Amino acid sequence: MTRVTTPTPPPRGPGPSSGRPTALVTAPFRGEGLDRLRSVADVVLDPWIDHQPLRLYSPEQLAERMAAEGATIVICEADVCAGPVFDLPLLAVGATRGEPTNVDVAAASAAGVPVLRAPGRNADAVGEMTVALLLCATRHLLGADADVRAGEVFRDGTIPYQRFRAWELQGRTAGLIGVGAAGRAVRWRLEGLGMRVIAFDPYAEDSDGVTVSLDELLDRSDVISLHAAVTPESAGMIGAKQFAAMRDGVVFVNAARAALCDTDALVGALHSGKVAAAALDHFEGEMLPAGHPLLAMDNVVLTPHIGGATYDTEANHSRMIAADLARLLAGQRPLHCVNPEVLA
Repeated sequence: MTRVTTPTPPPRGPGPSSGRPTALVTAPFRGEGLDRLRSVADVVLDPWIDHQPLRLYSPEQLAERMAAEGATIVICEADVCAGPVFDLPLLAVGATRGEPTNVDVAAASAAGVPVLRAPGRNADAVGEMTVALLLCATRHLLGADADVRAGEVFRDGTIPYQRFRAWELQGRTAGLIGVGAAGRAVRWRLEGLGMRVIAFDPYAEDSDGVTVSLDELLDRSDVISLHAAVTPESAGMIGAKQFAAMRDGVVFVNAARAALCDTDALVGALHSGKVAAAALDHFEGEMLPAGHPLLAMDNVVLTPHIGGATYDTEANHSRMIAADLARLLAGQRPLHCVNPEVLA
């Protein structure tokens, strides 16, 4: 992403005459959550995602904009909330993410500012995307579409039925690595397709016997799908050793983060045939470099980090953040505060 400096609007004075707080919202915000927010605060809505060229505020730019608007609440998704932002008289920060990676939480805590978040906001979006990637990879949808568009339905003297035969998903075993909100959303969708689902997640409670060890998951799964958060323990957890332990012809899906998997090891597993097909929605640096081996593989589906890109995701985080701000302003305890020690 390119950080673009944009002119700060002229000051609007010291704040609204209504006596209500002003919330500067630089995240996409919609639906009942926006209505709820407007019921408790004066709202300045200017989402970063609506700007072309892309606008991302640095901490200094964000603080300047907040001061110009007289805002004591800021709700952001991609702008960096740190440094001078916490020199302002803030009531709260809302980070419209599952984890507020764009907010300096330590600085917020030092300033006594609660930081709100939106856990699971994109779980269903990622669940749908995972199923879409899996079907594209197993049913050769991209190649079939390309043949139709190129007028090559009967390419090289063959018919499509010959070129695009595939195994069905029903009756197969899917192994999910991580069963947080996104993993759970994927689980019931795959079970609805008739798949058996097992999972590895050392932090999840196993209430129905679905969780197994990582070794067992690698050995039993026809499809392996990643849904873990990136932590020091999980970074690079799928490498050459793990690919070697998978079933021959496994389908590998990563709609989470690229850092969970050794990409070079995946390329090797695809070349050897150990992995029959792969589908990926994220790459380090958000894109693959020109000439990367994955770009030339027709058994790989590649999408540019769009798993959570739905209007419903925005409606979900809007509802959660607005509800918690309403609680906070009413003197109640918010449900999703990452630094609850400041609430005392």
